[in-house]
Amino acid sequence: MLSFELDFWDYATFAAMLLALIAVTVVLLWVAGLPGRIAIARKHPDAEAVKLLGWAGFLPVVPWIQAFVWAFKPTNVIDIRRFPREETKAIDKDIARLSGQSVEPEKEAPPEP
Repeated sequence: MLSFELDFWDYATFAAMLLALIAVTVVLLWVAGLPGRIAIARKHPDAEAVKLLGWAGFLPVVPWIQAFVWAFKPTNVIDIRRFPREETKAIDKDIARLSGQSVEPEKEAPPEP
């Protein structure tokens, strides 16, 4: 079919190209998930949104940059639906869920008389 024979060096070239393609794919996937991993490590209250924006915005680049900056932005937002201690517990629970750790169900305290 071909007018020449493939020898060892041709196959070595194909193998090197395949390894380079795999390496580039791994690096791109690692970079795409970077904002989410940073937000989770910094216990960002919006870590899930940062993670999703990092993955969804990787190809158009600009949303990925926004997610990267957002992952480092300190947040002073106070959610008025919960007290600060409850908010901290909720954020810790979300971070544990996003990190793949098991989340223990909360034990409710007995009602006070």
